Amino acid sequence: MHILMVLTSHAQLGDTGRATGFWLEEFAAPYYLFKDAGAQVTLASPRGGQPPLDPKSDDPAAQTEATRRFKDDDAAQAELAHTRLLGDVAESGFDAVFYPGGHGPLWDLAEDSTSIALIEAMLDAGKPVAAVCHAPAVLRHAKRRDGSSVVKGSKVTGFTNSEEQAAGLTDVVPFRVEDMLRAQGGDYSKLDDWQPHVVVDGRLVTGQNPASSAPAAAALLKLLS
Repeated sequence: MHILMVLTSHAQLGDTGRATGFWLEEFAAPYYLFKDAGAQVTLASPRGGQPPLDPKSDDPAAQTEATRRFKDDDAAQAELAHTRLLGDVAESGFDAVFYPGGHGPLWDLAEDSTSIALIEAMLDAGKPVAAVCHAPAVLRHAKRRDGSSVVKGSKVTGFTNSEEQAAGLTDVVPFRVEDMLRAQGGDYSKLDDWQPHVVVDGRLVTGQNPASSAPAAAALLKLLS
């Protein structure tokens, strides 16, 4: 079982002058679920190397058992510091792909042609694609063979408009995940803000927010079993 995790390389939060990147919990919890299940995990990002960490996800209040485990794991930290260049990986080498969130993917992975082609190839090959929180943004331009959005008619979730408003970034982000998924024809659902919510439709797995990262990873493992 070989799982690819694709992280953002985007570090700037729009024009705010503040930093963004990937959300630590949304990487750490799935990473350890996959590892503990015996999966071989490969990390990749558009630019390769160390992906930028959203500093807010490193706040004490945002820490979980998985993030604390990561902080004590020198091998995992070294692996994260040397992500492979996304352009150097291919669908054929993996059984599934998982996209952690954070605001970064809204700017780079949502528009990245290599990532879009990877998602299309994975789904076309009947392999699961999972994305959590802001990472369902990566589905924005992915198409089926008939040219329709991979989201159209599919049950999906992702970071809600109200969660974005609570984060104070509604006017900063290039688009809102909930709005995009609905506009692409997705059958979008959500629970209350910050509550774990995961939707599985065929080979597509989506999670609403950081609390959904571990359940989304577990759902992906269930598909692979």
